[in-house]
Amino acid sequence: MGIIFRYLIRQVMISMVAVSGILLLVFMSGRFIRYLDSAAEGSISADVLLSIMAYRFPGFLELILPLGLFIGILLAYGRMYLESEMTVLSACGISNGQLLQKTLLGSIPVMVIVAAMSLYISPWGMKQVEQILNEQRQATEFEMLVPGRFQSFGSGNRVTYTEALSDDKRELRGVFIAEYGKSGEGVTIMNARSGSQFVDEETGSRFLVLKDGGRFDGIAGELDYDTTAFEAYGLKIRSGEEREKELEKGVSTGYLWQSDNLEDRALLHWRLSLPLIVPIVTLLAVRLSRVNPRQGRFFHLLPAMLVYITYLGLLIVARDAMADGKVPEWIGMLWVHGLFLMLGGWLQFGPPWLHRRRLMREESAHA
Repeated sequence: MGIIFRYLIRQVMISMVAVSGILLLVFMSGRFIRYLDSAAEGSISADVLLSIMAYRFPGFLELILPLGLFIGILLAYGRMYLESEMTVLSACGISNGQLLQKTLLGSIPVMVIVAAMSLYISPWGMKQVEQILNEQRQATEFEMLVPGRFQSFGSGNRVTYTEALSDDKRELRGVFIAEYGKSGEGVTIMNARSGSQFVDEETGSRFLVLKDGGRFDGIAGELDYDTTAFEAYGLKIRSGEEREKELEKGVSTGYLWQSDNLEDRALLHWRLSLPLIVPIVTLLAVRLSRVNPRQGRFFHLLPAMLVYITYLGLLIVARDAMADGKVPEWIGMLWVHGLFLMLGGWLQFGPPWLHRRRLMREESAHA
């Protein structure tokens, strides 16, 4: 039995790791592209992208591991049914109940990992992301400049360009600045051969001092422009939003336990629900992995995925309903877990029970 158990778990884990790796690559790539787009717009610095993705990794993993386990069981056991390995195991005395028991034991480490990610590691990672993004919001426009690129600042009212920027981000060369007035009609254009950052020691204010350039004020499409040449021209560098924005997922689980806010309680139930998904989808997957060799290897994947999507979708609906006060907290999301637990139990034990009932009726009829 020990050899069979290790063989079954190895097959499931190999499939789970492969599927989870592919899903992680897809989802993290999509998120990375969004952050990369923000870096290209100048909203965040490109230097923090890898740090943000590293801190976001546990949040992706807590959602992908249950799905990876679910698909891993479907693929591993489905292949074993097609290649008659399950028939051989049944002939050796391995019942469906024993197969389910061994698979559930193998899913316990996955459940523990998901629980650790959901309750502790993922909120900590999101808190770090929150701090990084708040620092980026407070960063000055000067620090967000990227050489050789037109960047929009000030809610799109100002466009800045520099040909080159020193490593310490204190010296610029080839500066171009275009800024629209508050009404959106007038425009101010400045260009300069070079620029440098100056900090007022008394007030702490920072200025961009442009050298050897000119300023042009007017209305686009008209010829009446005010032109000013200068040897040195100072511009105050405005910082980003100084208020901190707290991300919902960055709240610690301990705080959620003590909070009476409905949204906090719903988030707590969501975090507790993620590890509970693991044994329930294992129960579902063991039964749904059974496939007829004539149906093909992937025939069972579509209905199985529909079941999983429905499960996750109902959990999201239950979380939102609880946050809105439509569902009492003592029910929370338990009704969704209970519903699919009963479905898994029926799929696993219902058909054999019906078969025994039919045989008993036939025996009674013949008697």
